[in-house]
Amino acid sequence: MERRNFLKNIGLGAAAVVPGSSLLAATTDNTVIGAGTVKGKVVSSGKGIAAVSVSDGYSIVQTDKNGQYQLPLHSDAKFVFVTIPSGYHIPHEKGLARFYQRLDKSQAAQTANFTLTKNEQDDTKHAVIIWGDTQMVKDENAVELINVSAPDTAAVVRSLGNIPVHGISVGDLVHDRADLYDEYSKAVEVTGIPFFQVIGNHDQTYIARGDDNSQATFQDLFGPGYFSFNRGKIHYVFLDDVFFLGKGHSYMGYLTEPQLNWLEKDLQAVPVGSTVIVSLHIPTYTNIVDREKLKEEPTGGMVTNHEHLYKLLKPYQVHIMSGHTHWNENWEKDNIFEHNHGTVCGAWWRKQAVCVDGTPNGYAVYEIDGNNVKWYYKGTGKPKDYQLAAYAPGKVKTQPNAVIANVWNWDKQWKVEYLEDGVLKGTMAQIRCQDPISMAHYPANMHVFSDHFFAATPGAGVKEVTVKVTDRFGVVYQDKVKLG
Repeated sequence: MERRNFLKNIGLGAAAVVPGSSLLAATTDNTVIGAGTVKGKVVSSGKGIAAVSVSDGYSIVQTDKNGQYQLPLHSDAKFVFVTIPSGYHIPHEKGLARFYQRLDKSQAAQTANFTLTKNEQDDTKHAVIIWGDTQMVKDENAVELINVSAPDTAAVVRSLGNIPVHGISVGDLVHDRADLYDEYSKAVEVTGIPFFQVIGNHDQTYIARGDDNSQATFQDLFGPGYFSFNRGKIHYVFLDDVFFLGKGHSYMGYLTEPQLNWLEKDLQAVPVGSTVIVSLHIPTYTNIVDREKLKEEPTGGMVTNHEHLYKLLKPYQVHIMSGHTHWNENWEKDNIFEHNHGTVCGAWWRKQAVCVDGTPNGYAVYEIDGNNVKWYYKGTGKPKDYQLAAYAPGKVKTQPNAVIANVWNWDKQWKVEYLEDGVLKGTMAQIRCQDPISMAHYPANMHVFSDHFFAATPGAGVKEVTVKVTDRFGVVYQDKVKLG
Protein backbone atom coordinates (compact mmCIF):
# COMPACT_ATOMS: atom_id res chain seq x y z
CA MET A 1 0.00 0.00 0.00
CA GLU A 2 1.39 3.38 -0.95
CA ARG A 3 2.05 6.51 1.10
CA ARG A 4 -1.12 8.46 0.43
CA ASN A 5 -4.48 8.86 2.05
CA PHE A 6 -4.91 5.14 2.23
CA LEU A 7 -8.05 5.24 4.35
CA LYS A 8 -9.84 6.47 1.21
CA ASN A 9 -8.02 4.30 -1.30
CA ILE A 10 -7.47 1.09 0.62
CA GLY A 11 -9.47 1.23 -1.12
CA LEU A 12 -12.26 -26.65 -18.03
CA GLY A 13 -15.18 -26.86 -20.83
CA ALA A 14 -14.92 -30.55 -21.70
CA ALA A 15 -11.39 -31.39 -20.73
CA ALA A 16 -10.34 -34.91 -21.59
CA VAL A 17 -8.46 -37.07 -19.10
CA VAL A 18 -4.98 -37.72 -20.44
CA PRO A 19 -3.74 -41.31 -20.22
CA GLY A 20 -1.49 -41.79 -17.21
CA SER A 21 -2.85 -38.74 -15.39
CA SER A 22 -5.94 -37.89 -13.39
CA LEU A 23 -7.50 -34.52 -14.22
CA LEU A 24 -9.01 -32.59 -11.33
CA ALA A 25 -12.11 -30.80 -12.61
CA ALA A 26 -14.04 -28.00 -10.96
CA THR A 27 -17.81 -27.61 -11.02
CA THR A 28 -17.43 -24.63 -13.33
CA ASP A 29 -14.57 -25.30 -15.72
CA ASN A 30 -12.82 -22.89 -18.05
CA THR A 31 -10.01 -24.86 -19.67
CA VAL A 32 -9.45 -24.06 -23.33
CA ILE A 33 -8.54 -27.28 -25.11
CA GLY A 34 -6.42 -27.18 -28.24
CA ALA A 35 -3.78 -24.79 -26.97
CA GLY A 36 -1.22 -27.58 -26.85
CA THR A 37 0.05 -29.99 -24.23
CA VAL A 38 2.94 -30.31 -21.85
CA LYS A 39 4.20 -33.60 -20.55
CA GLY A 40 7.03 -34.76 -18.37
CA LYS A 41 8.04 -36.51 -15.20
CA VAL A 42 8.44 -35.60 -11.54
CA VAL A 43 11.32 -37.56 -10.01
CA SER A 44 13.48 -37.84 -6.92
CA SER A 45 16.78 -39.74 -6.96
CA GLY A 46 15.89 -40.98 -10.43
CA LYS A 47 12.54 -42.49 -9.38
CA GLY A 48 9.14 -41.13 -10.34
CA ILE A 49 6.92 -39.64 -7.64
CA ALA A 50 3.25 -40.57 -7.84
CA ALA A 51 0.22 -38.36 -7.15
CA VAL A 52 2.01 -35.01 -7.52
CA SER A 53 -0.27 -32.24 -8.78
CA VAL A 54 1.00 -30.45 -11.90
CA SER A 55 -0.77 -27.37 -13.24
CA ASP A 56 -0.69 -24.61 -15.83
CA GLY A 57 -2.83 -22.41 -13.58
CA TYR A 58 -6.04 -23.64 -15.24
CA SER A 59 -5.99 -27.45 -15.34
CA ILE A 60 -4.46 -29.75 -12.75
CA VAL A 61 -3.34 -33.32 -13.34
CA GLN A 62 -1.62 -35.76 -11.02
CA THR A 63 1.39 -37.86 -11.89
CA ASP A 64 0.91 -41.59 -12.38
CA LYS A 65 2.73 -44.32 -10.44
CA ASN A 66 5.87 -43.67 -12.52
CA GLY A 67 5.80 -39.92 -11.91
CA GLN A 68 4.67 -39.13 -15.45
CA TYR A 69 2.04 -36.57 -16.42
CA GLN A 70 0.49 -35.02 -19.48
CA LEU A 71 -1.39 -31.73 -19.21
CA PRO A 72 -3.69 -29.95 -21.68
CA LEU A 73 -2.67 -26.30 -21.87
CA HIS A 74 -4.89 -23.26 -21.58
CA SER A 75 -4.32 -20.62 -24.24
CA ASP A 76 -3.42 -18.06 -21.56
CA ALA A 77 -1.10 -20.31 -19.56
CA LYS A 78 2.40 -18.92 -18.92
CA PHE A 79 3.88 -21.54 -16.59
CA VAL A 80 3.71 -25.17 -15.68
CA PHE A 81 4.31 -25.81 -11.99
CA VAL A 82 4.22 -28.55 -9.40
CA THR A 83 2.56 -28.61 -6.02
CA ILE A 84 5.60 -29.72 -4.01
CA PRO A 85 4.52 -32.70 -1.90
CA SER A 86 5.25 -33.03 1.79
CA GLY A 87 8.60 -34.56 2.63
CA TYR A 88 10.56 -32.81 -0.10
CA HIS A 89 12.85 -29.79 -0.10
CA ILE A 90 11.67 -26.56 -1.65
CA PRO A 91 13.72 -26.12 -4.85
CA HIS A 92 15.23 -22.66 -4.81
CA GLU A 93 17.82 -20.39 -6.38
CA LYS A 94 19.63 -18.44 -3.66
CA GLY A 95 16.49 -18.60 -1.57
CA LEU A 96 13.90 -17.81 -4.25
CA ALA A 97 11.55 -20.78 -4.64
CA ARG A 98 11.75 -22.39 -8.10
CA PHE A 99 8.89 -24.89 -8.52
CA TYR A 100 7.86 -23.88 -12.04
CA GLN A 101 8.98 -23.67 -15.66
CA ARG A 102 7.96 -21.06 -18.20
CA LEU A 103 6.00 -22.32 -21.19
CA ASP A 104 6.99 -21.62 -24.78
CA LYS A 105 3.88 -20.41 -26.58
CA SER A 106 5.45 -21.13 -29.95
CA GLN A 107 5.44 -24.87 -29.20
CA ALA A 108 2.24 -26.93 -29.26
CA ALA A 109 3.91 -29.93 -27.59
CA GLN A 110 6.32 -29.25 -24.74
CA THR A 111 8.23 -31.19 -22.12
CA ALA A 112 8.81 -30.07 -18.54
CA ASN A 113 10.52 -32.38 -16.06
CA PHE A 114 10.86 -31.63 -12.34
CA THR A 115 13.44 -33.03 -9.94
CA LEU A 116 12.73 -32.91 -6.21
CA THR A 117 15.01 -33.83 -3.33
CA LYS A 118 13.71 -35.89 -0.44
CA ASN A 119 13.90 -34.06 2.88
CA GLU A 120 16.08 -35.90 5.38
CA GLN A 121 13.98 -34.36 8.15
CA ASP A 122 10.39 -35.08 9.06
CA ASP A 123 8.60 -31.86 8.11
CA THR A 124 5.53 -32.50 10.26
CA LYS A 125 7.16 -29.95 12.53
CA HIS A 126 8.28 -26.87 10.64
CA ALA A 127 8.17 -23.10 10.82
CA VAL A 128 7.21 -20.20 8.56
CA ILE A 129 8.43 -16.62 8.52
CA ILE A 130 5.95 -14.07 7.13
CA TRP A 131 7.38 -10.85 5.74
CA GLY A 132 4.78 -8.18 5.09
CA ASP A 133 5.63 -5.28 2.77
CA THR A 134 9.39 -4.98 2.64
CA GLN A 135 8.41 -2.12 0.27
CA MET A 136 11.70 -0.39 -0.39
CA VAL A 137 11.14 3.23 -1.43
CA LYS A 138 14.73 4.45 -1.43
CA ASP A 139 18.13 2.85 -1.91
CA GLU A 140 18.90 3.22 1.81
CA ASN A 141 15.80 1.13 2.60
CA ALA A 142 17.42 -1.75 0.73
CA VAL A 143 20.56 -1.38 2.84
CA GLU A 144 18.47 -1.64 6.01
CA LEU A 145 16.56 -4.64 4.72
CA ILE A 146 19.77 -6.48 3.83
CA ASN A 147 21.85 -5.44 6.85
CA VAL A 148 19.24 -5.30 9.62
CA SER A 149 15.93 -7.04 8.86
CA ALA A 150 17.35 -10.06 7.03
CA PRO A 151 20.05 -10.85 9.65
CA ASP A 152 17.43 -10.46 12.38
CA THR A 153 15.29 -13.01 10.54
CA ALA A 154 18.27 -15.34 10.11
CA ALA A 155 18.89 -15.25 13.87
CA VAL A 156 15.28 -16.26 14.53
CA VAL A 157 15.59 -19.10 12.02
CA ARG A 158 18.64 -20.40 13.90
CA SER A 159 16.77 -20.17 17.20
CA LEU A 160 14.04 -22.44 15.88
CA GLY A 161 16.38 -25.42 15.93
CA ASN A 162 16.75 -28.27 13.51
CA ILE A 163 13.41 -28.06 11.69
CA PRO A 164 12.57 -27.06 8.13
CA VAL A 165 11.80 -23.34 7.82
CA HIS A 166 10.53 -21.39 4.83
CA GLY A 167 9.53 -17.79 4.27
CA ILE A 168 6.59 -16.08 2.61
CA SER A 169 6.56 -12.46 1.47
CA VAL A 170 2.97 -11.26 1.28
CA GLY A 171 3.48 -8.60 -1.36
CA ASP A 172 4.82 -5.09 -1.94
CA LEU A 173 8.39 -6.30 -2.07
CA VAL A 174 9.29 -2.89 -3.49
CA HIS A 175 7.56 0.49 -3.78
CA ASP A 176 7.27 0.94 -7.56
CA ARG A 177 11.03 0.29 -7.79
CA ALA A 178 11.59 -2.76 -9.99
CA ASP A 179 15.30 -1.96 -9.89
CA LEU A 180 15.29 -2.93 -6.19
CA TYR A 181 14.09 -6.50 -6.74
CA ASP A 182 17.75 -7.54 -6.83
CA GLU A 183 18.17 -6.07 -3.36
CA TYR A 184 15.13 -7.96 -2.13
CA SER A 185 16.66 -11.15 -3.51
CA LYS A 186 19.92 -10.43 -1.68
CA ALA A 187 18.00 -10.02 1.57
CA VAL A 188 16.24 -13.35 1.05
CA GLU A 189 19.59 -15.04 0.54
CA VAL A 190 20.83 -13.59 3.85
CA THR A 191 17.96 -15.24 5.76
CA GLY A 192 19.22 -18.69 4.75
CA ILE A 193 15.76 -20.09 3.96
CA PRO A 194 13.71 -20.46 0.78
CA PHE A 195 11.06 -17.79 0.22
CA PHE A 196 7.82 -17.74 -1.75
CA GLN A 197 6.44 -14.40 -2.97
CA VAL A 198 2.96 -13.06 -3.72
CA ILE A 199 2.43 -9.89 -5.71
CA GLY A 200 1.43 -6.59 -4.11
CA ASN A 201 -0.02 -3.46 -5.69
CA HIS A 202 3.41 -1.81 -5.74
CA ASP A 203 4.91 -4.85 -7.50
CA GLN A 204 2.73 -4.35 -10.57
CA THR A 205 3.71 -2.89 -13.93
CA TYR A 206 1.46 0.15 -14.20
CA ILE A 207 2.18 0.80 -17.87
CA ALA A 208 0.15 -2.33 -18.71
CA ARG A 209 -3.22 -1.85 -20.43
CA GLY A 210 -4.97 -4.03 -17.87
CA ASP A 211 -4.59 -6.60 -15.15
CA ASP A 212 -3.51 -9.48 -17.42
CA ASN A 213 -0.10 -7.97 -18.16
CA SER A 214 0.44 -5.97 -14.99
CA GLN A 215 2.31 -8.85 -13.34
CA ALA A 216 4.82 -9.32 -16.17
CA THR A 217 7.97 -8.08 -14.41
CA PHE A 218 7.09 -9.79 -11.13
CA GLN A 219 6.39 -13.10 -12.84
CA ASP A 220 9.62 -12.94 -14.81
CA LEU A 221 11.45 -12.95 -11.47
CA PHE A 222 9.24 -15.00 -9.16
CA GLY A 223 6.98 -17.19 -11.29
CA PRO A 224 3.21 -17.75 -11.37
CA GLY A 225 0.86 -15.47 -9.47
CA TYR A 226 -1.05 -18.31 -7.82
CA PHE A 227 0.08 -21.81 -6.87
CA SER A 228 0.28 -24.23 -3.93
CA PHE A 229 2.61 -26.61 -2.11
CA ASN A 230 2.55 -28.98 0.84
CA ARG A 231 4.73 -29.21 3.92
CA GLY A 232 3.99 -31.66 6.70
CA LYS A 233 0.22 -31.79 7.11
CA ILE A 234 -0.27 -28.22 5.90
CA HIS A 235 -1.46 -27.23 2.44
CA TYR A 236 -0.16 -23.80 1.43
CA VAL A 237 -2.01 -21.71 -1.15
CA PHE A 238 -0.77 -18.46 -2.74
CA LEU A 239 -3.11 -16.05 -4.52
CA ASP A 240 -2.94 -12.79 -6.48
CA ASP A 241 -5.71 -10.55 -5.17
CA VAL A 242 -4.49 -7.24 -6.65
CA PHE A 243 -6.57 -6.43 -9.73
CA PHE A 244 -5.13 -3.55 -11.77
CA LEU A 245 -7.80 -1.31 -13.31
CA GLY A 246 -5.63 -0.12 -16.20
CA LYS A 247 -5.21 3.50 -15.22
CA GLY A 248 -2.62 5.21 -13.05
CA HIS A 249 -2.17 3.25 -9.84
CA SER A 250 -5.80 2.18 -9.61
CA TYR A 251 -6.53 -1.30 -8.33
CA MET A 252 -9.02 -3.28 -6.32
CA GLY A 253 -8.88 -6.29 -4.04
CA TYR A 254 -10.36 -9.04 -6.20
CA LEU A 255 -9.83 -12.73 -6.99
CA THR A 256 -10.34 -13.56 -10.65
CA GLU A 257 -12.50 -16.45 -11.79
CA PRO A 258 -9.52 -18.43 -13.22
CA GLN A 259 -7.88 -18.32 -9.77
CA LEU A 260 -11.02 -19.43 -7.93
CA ASN A 261 -11.60 -22.13 -10.51
CA TRP A 262 -8.01 -23.34 -10.15
CA LEU A 263 -8.30 -23.27 -6.34
CA GLU A 264 -11.47 -25.34 -6.46
CA LYS A 265 -9.54 -28.04 -8.34
CA ASP A 266 -6.44 -27.68 -6.18
CA LEU A 267 -8.41 -28.31 -3.00
CA GLN A 268 -9.83 -31.56 -4.34
CA ALA A 269 -6.49 -33.18 -3.45
CA VAL A 270 -6.62 -31.84 0.13
CA PRO A 271 -8.34 -33.99 2.78
CA VAL A 272 -11.35 -32.36 4.40
CA GLY A 273 -10.50 -31.02 7.85
CA SER A 274 -6.88 -30.27 6.95
CA THR A 275 -5.19 -27.01 7.83
CA VAL A 276 -4.83 -24.71 4.83
CA ILE A 277 -2.68 -21.56 4.93
CA VAL A 278 -3.58 -18.98 2.29
CA SER A 279 -1.18 -16.12 1.52
CA LEU A 280 -2.14 -13.00 -0.43
CA HIS A 281 -1.42 -9.27 -0.29
CA ILE A 282 -4.66 -7.36 0.25
CA PRO A 283 -6.54 -8.68 3.30
CA THR A 284 -9.76 -10.52 2.61
CA TYR A 285 -11.39 -8.49 5.40
CA THR A 286 -10.55 -5.84 7.97
CA ASN A 287 -12.70 -3.99 10.50
CA ILE A 288 -11.72 -0.64 9.01
CA VAL A 289 -15.29 0.42 8.16
CA ASP A 290 -16.28 0.33 11.81
CA ARG A 291 -12.97 1.60 13.20
CA GLU A 292 -12.75 4.59 10.86
CA LYS A 293 -16.51 5.19 10.52
CA LEU A 294 -16.46 4.77 6.75
CA LYS A 295 -19.59 4.56 4.63
CA GLU A 296 -18.49 1.47 2.72
CA GLU A 297 -15.71 -1.05 2.37
CA PRO A 298 -12.72 0.43 0.48
CA THR A 299 -12.26 -1.48 -2.78
CA GLY A 300 -8.48 -1.32 -2.59
CA GLY A 301 -8.33 -2.29 1.07
CA MET A 302 -9.93 -5.73 1.11
CA VAL A 303 -11.01 -8.48 -1.26
CA THR A 304 -14.43 -7.59 -2.63
CA ASN A 305 -15.42 -11.17 -3.50
CA HIS A 306 -13.98 -12.77 -0.37
CA GLU A 307 -17.18 -14.72 0.37
CA HIS A 308 -16.52 -16.92 -2.66
CA LEU A 309 -13.06 -17.70 -1.28
CA TYR A 310 -14.50 -18.50 2.14
CA LYS A 311 -17.01 -20.87 0.57
CA LEU A 312 -14.26 -22.87 -1.13
CA LEU A 313 -12.30 -22.98 2.14
CA LYS A 314 -15.24 -23.97 4.35
CA PRO A 315 -14.24 -27.68 4.69
CA TYR A 316 -10.82 -26.74 6.15
CA GLN A 317 -9.18 -25.06 9.11
CA VAL A 318 -7.80 -21.91 7.55
CA HIS A 319 -5.20 -19.27 8.32
CA ILE A 320 -5.08 -16.32 5.91
CA MET A 321 -1.81 -14.36 5.76
CA SER A 322 -2.05 -10.81 4.41
CA GLY A 323 -0.17 -7.51 4.42
CA HIS A 324 -0.87 -4.21 2.62
CA THR A 325 -2.30 -2.10 5.46
CA HIS A 326 0.85 -1.42 7.52
CA TRP A 327 -1.02 -2.23 10.71
CA ASN A 328 -1.55 -5.44 12.68
CA GLU A 329 -5.05 -6.89 12.92
CA ASN A 330 -6.34 -10.37 13.74
CA TRP A 331 -9.85 -11.64 13.23
CA GLU A 332 -11.38 -15.06 13.62
CA LYS A 333 -14.74 -16.43 12.54
CA ASP A 334 -15.91 -20.02 12.11
CA ASN A 335 -13.07 -21.93 10.40
CA ILE A 336 -11.02 -18.88 9.38
CA PHE A 337 -8.32 -16.89 11.19
CA GLU A 338 -6.90 -13.98 9.23
CA HIS A 339 -3.57 -12.45 10.25
CA ASN A 340 -3.16 -9.00 8.70
CA HIS A 341 0.48 -8.42 9.50
CA GLY A 342 2.50 -5.47 10.61
CA THR A 343 5.25 -4.81 8.11
CA VAL A 344 9.00 -5.20 7.75
CA CYS A 345 9.17 -1.58 6.56
CA GLY A 346 6.81 -0.32 9.27
CA ALA A 347 5.47 3.02 8.01
CA TRP A 348 7.67 3.04 4.91
CA TRP A 349 11.02 2.90 6.72
CA ARG A 350 10.53 5.97 8.94
CA LYS A 351 13.02 6.35 11.78
CA GLN A 352 10.38 5.77 14.46
CA ALA A 353 10.35 2.12 13.30
CA VAL A 354 6.66 1.52 13.98
CA CYS A 355 3.70 0.85 11.73
CA VAL A 356 0.78 3.24 11.56
CA ASP A 357 -0.84 1.54 14.58
CA GLY A 358 2.33 1.45 16.69
CA THR A 359 3.22 -2.14 15.84
CA PRO A 360 7.04 -2.30 15.61
CA ASN A 361 8.70 -2.89 12.25
CA GLY A 362 8.97 -6.65 12.03
CA TYR A 363 7.53 -9.94 10.86
CA ALA A 364 5.61 -12.98 12.10
CA VAL A 365 6.88 -16.40 13.11
CA TYR A 366 4.63 -19.47 12.83
CA GLU A 367 5.62 -22.76 14.45
CA ILE A 368 3.70 -25.75 13.15
CA ASP A 369 3.28 -29.24 14.55
CA GLY A 370 0.94 -31.41 12.52
CA ASN A 371 -2.24 -29.37 12.08
CA ASN A 372 -1.49 -27.16 15.10
CA VAL A 373 -0.28 -23.63 14.43
CA LYS A 374 1.32 -21.31 17.02
CA TRP A 375 2.64 -17.85 16.31
CA TYR A 376 4.13 -14.61 17.57
CA TYR A 377 5.11 -11.26 16.12
CA LYS A 378 8.81 -10.43 16.14
CA GLY A 379 9.85 -6.78 16.19
CA THR A 380 13.05 -6.26 14.23
CA GLY A 381 15.91 -5.79 16.68
CA LYS A 382 13.58 -6.54 19.60
CA PRO A 383 13.56 -9.61 21.88
CA LYS A 384 10.90 -12.25 21.35
CA ASP A 385 9.07 -11.14 24.51
CA TYR A 386 8.56 -7.58 23.22
CA GLN A 387 4.84 -7.96 22.61
CA LEU A 388 3.34 -4.74 24.00
CA ALA A 389 4.10 -1.12 24.79
CA ALA A 390 2.69 0.56 27.90
CA TYR A 391 2.22 4.35 27.88
CA ALA A 392 2.03 6.62 30.90
CA PRO A 393 -1.06 8.75 31.61
CA GLY A 394 -1.34 11.77 29.36
CA LYS A 395 -0.05 10.06 26.22
CA VAL A 396 -3.55 9.41 24.84
CA LYS A 397 -5.75 12.51 24.93
CA THR A 398 -9.04 10.60 25.05
CA GLN A 399 -7.84 8.76 28.19
CA PRO A 400 -5.67 11.41 29.93
CA ASN A 401 -5.57 9.72 33.35
CA ALA A 402 -5.09 6.15 32.16
CA VAL A 403 -2.14 3.88 31.50
CA ILE A 404 -2.54 2.69 27.93
CA ALA A 405 -1.24 -0.61 26.56
CA ASN A 406 -0.75 -1.27 22.86
CA VAL A 407 -0.92 -5.07 22.44
CA TRP A 408 -0.36 -5.26 18.71
CA ASN A 409 -0.83 -8.98 18.08
CA TRP A 410 -3.88 -9.22 20.34
CA ASP A 411 -6.83 -11.39 19.50
CA LYS A 412 -9.93 -12.27 21.50
CA GLN A 413 -8.23 -15.15 23.30
CA TRP A 414 -5.60 -12.89 24.89
CA LYS A 415 -5.98 -11.63 28.48
CA VAL A 416 -4.79 -8.13 29.43
CA GLU A 417 -4.37 -7.36 33.14
CA TYR A 418 -2.63 -4.75 35.26
CA LEU A 419 -0.90 -4.57 38.62
CA GLU A 420 -0.47 -1.55 40.87
CA ASP A 421 2.81 -1.66 42.80
CA GLY A 422 2.90 -5.42 42.31
CA VAL A 423 -0.72 -6.09 43.31
CA LEU A 424 -3.00 -7.57 40.64
CA LYS A 425 -6.01 -5.27 40.15
CA GLY A 426 -7.86 -6.96 37.31
CA THR A 427 -8.34 -6.72 33.56
CA MET A 428 -7.79 -3.57 31.54
CA ALA A 429 -10.63 -2.13 29.49
CA GLN A 430 -10.36 -2.52 25.76
CA ILE A 431 -10.50 0.83 23.96
CA ARG A 432 -10.26 2.05 20.40
CA CYS A 433 -7.63 4.71 19.86
CA GLN A 434 -4.61 5.82 17.85
CA ASP A 435 -1.05 5.06 18.82
CA PRO A 436 0.79 7.97 20.53
CA ILE A 437 4.03 7.46 18.58
CA SER A 438 2.38 7.39 15.17
CA MET A 439 0.19 10.34 16.19
CA ALA A 440 3.23 12.39 17.19
CA HIS A 441 5.41 11.63 14.17
CA TYR A 442 3.26 10.63 11.19
CA PRO A 443 1.05 12.77 8.91
CA ALA A 444 -2.63 12.92 9.75
CA ASN A 445 -3.60 10.79 6.75
CA MET A 446 -1.60 7.91 8.28
CA HIS A 447 -3.34 7.92 11.67
CA VAL A 448 -5.54 4.89 12.21
CA PHE A 449 -7.81 3.72 15.00
CA SER A 450 -7.07 0.22 16.31
CA ASP A 451 -8.81 -2.16 18.68
CA HIS A 452 -5.67 -3.63 20.26
CA PHE A 453 -5.42 -0.91 22.94
CA PHE A 454 -6.29 -1.24 26.62
CA ALA A 455 -6.69 1.28 29.44
CA ALA A 456 -6.58 1.34 33.27
CA THR A 457 -6.66 4.36 35.57
CA PRO A 458 -4.22 3.93 38.48
CA GLY A 459 -5.26 4.66 42.05
CA ALA A 460 -3.94 7.59 44.06
CA GLY A 461 -0.36 7.21 45.23
CA VAL A 462 0.49 4.31 42.92
CA LYS A 463 4.13 4.44 41.90
CA GLU A 464 4.29 1.73 39.25
CA VAL A 465 1.81 0.03 36.95
CA THR A 466 2.67 -3.33 35.36
CA VAL A 467 0.73 -4.44 32.31
CA LYS A 468 0.54 -8.23 32.12
CA VAL A 469 -0.72 -9.90 28.96
CA THR A 470 -1.28 -13.60 28.34
CA ASP A 471 -1.53 -14.73 24.74
CA ARG A 472 -3.81 -17.48 23.45
CA PHE A 473 -1.03 -20.03 24.00
CA GLY A 474 -0.57 -19.16 27.68
CA VAL A 475 2.66 -17.19 27.25
CA VAL A 476 2.92 -14.15 29.55
CA TYR A 477 4.50 -10.81 28.62
CA GLN A 478 4.87 -7.63 30.69
CA ASP A 479 5.71 -3.96 30.45
CA LYS A 480 5.94 -1.40 33.26
CA VAL A 481 5.21 2.30 33.65
CA LYS A 482 6.67 4.42 36.45
CA LEU A 483 4.32 7.12 37.76
CA GLY A 484 5.16 10.42 39.44
